[in-house]
Amino acid sequence: MSQFSPRPELEPEFRDYEPIQPRGTDWREIGRRIWAPFAAIGAFVAKFGVGILKYKFLLGLFISFGAYLWYGGVWFAVGLIGLIFVHEMGHWLEAKRQGLPVSAPLFIPFLGASIFLKEQPQNAWREFQLAIAGPLLGSLGALAVYGVAVAEDSNRLRAIAFIGFFINLFNLLPVVPLDGGRIVSAIHPALWVLGLLGLLGLVLYRPNGILVLILVFAAMELWQRWQTRHFAGSRAYYAVRPGQRLIAAVSYFGLAVLLVVGMHATHVPHQF
Repeated sequence: MSQFSPRPELEPEFRDYEPIQPRGTDWREIGRRIWAPFAAIGAFVAKFGVGILKYKFLLGLFISFGAYLWYGGVWFAVGLIGLIFVHEMGHWLEAKRQGLPVSAPLFIPFLGASIFLKEQPQNAWREFQLAIAGPLLGSLGALAVYGVAVAEDSNRLRAIAFIGFFINLFNLLPVVPLDGGRIVSAIHPALWVLGLLGLLGLVLYRPNGILVLILVFAAMELWQRWQTRHFAGSRAYYAVRPGQRLIAAVSYFGLAVLLVVGMHATHVPHQF
């Protein structure tokens, strides 16, 4: 027979357990979790910022890849980064051909990429050559992806090719921050007004922060060029021979039509 020790007397308010209570939202903890990654990034940049700025190409590429990876997955990120890079290399190679000092492409998340010149082209014809080189090489890159998509019967690659055709077509809008605005400077500057009105209509129809930003820059650039239209240097800059204007017009409108055809051929109606 077992013997038990007598249970000690407990105070009336004593509890050997914690009652389950509903917990409210701990906003401080949520805030710490949200800001912790940003604080870590900030500390990293503060410590290595000077060294990072020396490699703007790699930094922009890394950040853009991460943004596109978060937005659409690895295939979207790889395809978009690759097609943007091919497009910018068209500008870079043409700038080198013209002997212009040019930077490596700088990637900007959700805005694409850009090269920077220390010297501007000599005239509108040279500006046209520099501007159209990007969409030309970029379109060939998208066409190459489409060729592989057909060979592999891959809707994923078709969708990436579609993005490539769209990016290059969008860049042909005749507003000055985009390639199209610099291309039409060799056709007729009046096309800038039509491009600005068309972009305004697009912003009103489908409001978008990036489009609004482009519209603002386009309006500012158009106003600046309008103010300098009577300057002697400005008239000389836009003095383009009729044959050159014809080449620019055929190249511009012909490429736009081909890109529309490319988008139609690569359109994937369902998500891949």
